[in-house]
Amino acid sequence: MGDLGQDTAVEQVDEGRYTGKLSDAWAIWGPMGGYIASFALRAAGAASPFDRPASFFCQYLGVAAFDTVDIEVTTLRQAKTALAQRVHITQGGRSMLEATVWSTGEVDGLDHDETHPPDVPSPGDLKPITELLSPEELETGPPFPFWLNFETRPINFRKDWPPKEPLPPVWRQWCQFQPSATYDDPWLDACRSVILIDVQSWPAAHQPHAWKDHGMYAPSLDLYVSFNDPQPQSAWLLTDGEGPVAAHGLMAWNGRLWSEDRKLVASGMGQLLCRRMPGR
Repeated sequence: MGDLGQDTAVEQVDEGRYTGKLSDAWAIWGPMGGYIASFALRAAGAASPFDRPASFFCQYLGVAAFDTVDIEVTTLRQAKTALAQRVHITQGGRSMLEATVWSTGEVDGLDHDETHPPDVPSPGDLKPITELLSPEELETGPPFPFWLNFETRPINFRKDWPPKEPLPPVWRQWCQFQPSATYDDPWLDACRSVILIDVQSWPAAHQPHAWKDHGMYAPSLDLYVSFNDPQPQSAWLLTDGEGPVAAHGLMAWNGRLWSEDRKLVASGMGQLLCRRMPGR
């Protein structure tokens, strides 16, 4: 198990330049995309005068090793209440991630909320995944170390896996970070959203195909996250992902993240690129 706060920490080494160390506790086919994106977000936060991350967009350019990364933050535009930044992450001289980040200060504006959260049970009404698995499955552990960083409570748990038929392209479950569930730092709190929006991609998009031995996986090309209504006090967060279209080797997905009291914390989207598994 890792620790989000410690495992995404960045250190300033010069003006606009930072370093960080990737932890293998966040591995899914290598460093999980939203995890490495969190380094870009935290470096942007360290260089921003504002405490309100507004939006984040990145392109994944390489698969990093679990080692030190170099991060460069550049100001694109600064105003009294808003800042646009570019963040470039490299490792050994190779580009790993390119991101743009908007942050804002105190802004007066219009307010409305017409969101419609899914009608699902609260986390307290669901069993944790540890009670749904057999002793043998618990001893084997999850397929990737990444999942050890959460307590999870699935909405629709299926004991028979893989399924015998195509499933709807939807993935929902409650997640709570471990060992620390919440953070007061707004930029670190936003990392919770980046990770839990990004991770909805493949679990949702592959549901219609999980029943057959297709021999493929689909790494992320990009990620966009809008930080809608931060709820740093909400320990539990509901992932609400959908992958409605897959064609031409691409799988489109969108995701939402809800607090325990059903506030829309963040929303996002991206594209996956289908690849053959090695040896298939």
